[in-house]
Amino acid sequence: MPTPRKVAMLAEVRDRMERASVAVSADYRGLTVAQITELRRALRPVGAEVKVVKNTLAAMAAKEAGRAEMAEIVKGPTALVFGFEDPIGPVKALTEHLRSKRLNVELHGGWLEGRVLTRAEVESLATMPPKEQLIADVVSKLQSPLYQFSGLLQSTIRNFAGLIDARANQLESA
Repeated sequence: MPTPRKVAMLAEVRDRMERASVAVSADYRGLTVAQITELRRALRPVGAEVKVVKNTLAAMAAKEAGRAEMAEIVKGPTALVFGFEDPIGPVKALTEHLRSKRLNVELHGGWLEGRVLTRAEVESLATMPPKEQLIADVVSKLQSPLYQFSGLLQSTIRNFAGLIDARANQLESA
């Protein structure tokens, strides 16, 4: 019979898994409480949370959340980093914090919108530009041909108007 405390923990982890757009699993062994607290503070501005979970609890919560594949990234002692807004921001903030503080933390893998990621894929995701920059790049690439087409139409109309003016001047002088 599960205790009320364990039921509450399961509900909390399940809620985070349901809301998450990205999750990264890392081995937290070797980190002090102060270092984990500092990591939590570093991830808070990008809309991410760190939760240390037991493997069986994480597997049960993933199954109840309808994201059973999320249980695949939980291996050994695990701290899960959940990102709720931008999927790239939390991964980038996590890897930058680990690198800047020279923390020896092994990433197990990740989960991104229904797909399990390997450690290498998580690290490559961290090198991607932010979502806003990707959107700006796409919009500029879509906008460029439209501007060229607009300029082409304007020059055609301008040339046609010049041709009509020249013909009108020619008829007036004749």
